[in-house]
Amino acid sequence: MLSEIITVYAIIDDLLKAIGHDEDSRRDMSDAEIITTAVCAAMFFNGNHHKACGYMKDHNLIPGMLEKSRFNRRLHGISMLVNDLFHQIGMILKEINDCTEYLLDSFPVPICDNIRIFNVKLVKSEDYRGYIASKKRYFYGVRVQLLTTKNGIPVEFVFMPGSASDVRALNGLPLNLPPGSEVYADSAYTDYTVEENLLETSKIELKVMRKKNSKRQDPPWNQYIKQHTRHYIETVFSSITRVFPKSIHAVTYEGFLLKLQAFIFAFTLQQAFLG
Repeated sequence: MLSEIITVYAIIDDLLKAIGHDEDSRRDMSDAEIITTAVCAAMFFNGNHHKACGYMKDHNLIPGMLEKSRFNRRLHGISMLVNDLFHQIGMILKEINDCTEYLLDSFPVPICDNIRIFNVKLVKSEDYRGYIASKKRYFYGVRVQLLTTKNGIPVEFVFMPGSASDVRALNGLPLNLPPGSEVYADSAYTDYTVEENLLETSKIELKVMRKKNSKRQDPPWNQYIKQHTRHYIETVFSSITRVFPKSIHAVTYEGFLLKLQAFIFAFTLQQAFLG
């Protein structure tokens, strides 16, 4: 665990230096130490910041560890920086990726159990009540739209309300990919206009599974490739969702998203650099 934590800190610190991040040298904890602690909390302590802070302090990894309230305020203050760092790593992974194929899918992350929806305080809106078709049940929370490499390493993500359709999420994702890239997705992402625009403007081919009543049916060989890749997508994304805890404890909605972002960040680092 110690070697992995040191590696995570080295990666984050180098990234901050590479983007020219500047901060007050009089601080007890640097931003790199704050982000490292949050990522390690997701990686080893199911998102529990208190346990992660205690571990860092007890092992003299961060002697100047802040109290829980000050740590949380600092972490919330650099939430956009954490997002920027993830996408910087995503850009690096895209550049060194020797495969042009990417996988796109979504998965739900409930804020609470259905029975507690009326008592939830983090967010109150029907927009967050979504439906899980595979389980034939509703949930209350957010839907994570995730773009990964063919090996299952996340490079882009966006959070959408639970009721948001996958087609709507296509407009939220940057899809900043090299020309000639192929993005495989299931039939829920069917939008002919988006497919044409991506191919014309960015030279990115969106390969979506066709429904039986689709007006643009695929030739048999394309249909076979998409069907084979679809099963692979399900395998990849099930491995991602397995590392998430059953519930994410947070006091605010922003804190919930911040912890969710840290889990994705931690998974990416583990798959790309620590595996």
